[in-house]
Amino acid sequence: MENVNEIATKETTALCYDLGSFEGFNFRTQSAIEQDLSAEDVVNWDHDQEGEAEFWPAGDNDGIAVVFSGKSSITCSELIALDNLLQELGDDSTVNFLRIHYVLNVYGTDLATLTSEEVEDACIDVFIGTNFCDLRREAAYQLFELYYPEEYRIWEKSHCDGLIFDTDRFLDSPMWSVEEITMGDTKALIVASQ
Repeated sequence: MENVNEIATKETTALCYDLGSFEGFNFRTQSAIEQDLSAEDVVNWDHDQEGEAEFWPAGDNDGIAVVFSGKSSITCSELIALDNLLQELGDDSTVNFLRIHYVLNVYGTDLATLTSEEVEDACIDVFIGTNFCDLRREAAYQLFELYYPEEYRIWEKSHCDGLIFDTDRFLDSPMWSVEEITMGDTKALIVASQ
């Protein structure tokens, strides 16, 4: 009788997007995991063989930091769900990360059940630049023109010096929810209608 050694091949999960690197803590060894892990390493971590562990973003992917802000650890199922959602949305752009962040944190939706339709149906406008004052001014004028086109045309054609459009008052009105986010050197303004 011949011994046949079967090599167990573990099925691994591949992610579509680079979701940055992660740090972790291994509960079996009661120590930090010494190397930074990729998102795929986290997703394919074998808790039975390598030990129970928890993971958190290492800080090199601003989008991941925004989506998971306020969380002390991230599960592999959350990373898979995020990767799938980004695929449905078409890319891993800064705008998509910000839209996902807003829906998760403001609407209280769970990442595991969040769909691309929910993200796209949320009335969210994202403005990206380097200065919050400029972003607020740009957002206010664009939203004024978009939501109040008749009033905008009247205001734009007016030659009256006393007819002032106060951008801060407009954005601070109860009609809007405004969130300012810093991502590295980039500033982002998320504006959603209430």
